[in-house]
Amino acid sequence: MTEEPEMSNPAIITNILVCGIGGQGVMTAAEILAQAAIAKGYDVKKSEVAGMAQRGGVVTSHVRFGRKVWSPVITPGTADILVAFEVAEGARWADMLRPGGIAMVNTIRLAPPVVSSGLYKYPDDPVAQMRAAGVTVYDFDAGAIARDLGDLKLVNTVMLGAIADYLPFPAADLEEQIVGRFRARKPQMVEVNQTAFDRGRAAAADAARVDAAG
Repeated sequence: MTEEPEMSNPAIITNILVCGIGGQGVMTAAEILAQAAIAKGYDVKKSEVAGMAQRGGVVTSHVRFGRKVWSPVITPGTADILVAFEVAEGARWADMLRPGGIAMVNTIRLAPPVVSSGLYKYPDDPVAQMRAAGVTVYDFDAGAIARDLGDLKLVNTVMLGAIADYLPFPAADLEEQIVGRFRARKPQMVEVNQTAFDRGRAAAADAARVDAAG
């Protein structure tokens, strides 16, 4: 992909990198994205290629979809969207984005074990670091939204809502994949997840306006 309007073309591969800390729902988010793309008829490849899924470990997941996808791995400089559940992880993986790609970033700061072990220095201002490197960053506090709705686990849905308007299929199709997971087993969670999804979309729109204003 070379420019954003081509994301609506099914012949073009869409690359989404999801990153964060174990326990935040990174792999669940990637699975929902993959299922939404499959439901729209895309060929999909997904891979967890780094880190450990246990709580506190660094986790990344690659989701690629298009008319035909051969590899599950996103190569550096080709990701269309970086979904960062943790702000420093966003900075660490920002070089995966293509020119014109976007980083959707939750501003929560959670230092993973690679920091305490001395393998990685936590940046003073990860968002500023990304912007200084020329990355388009839409940042907001997804945790605050989830807390306001009464459940921190909703961060996952908030972040998916945030990228919903940057996908090559309608936001409603991604929302349906999310609420469909609860409809049969936990119907009482459908409404709050719909609200979290909408709040994520609104937060991303607000962040984009702020970024555009400089």
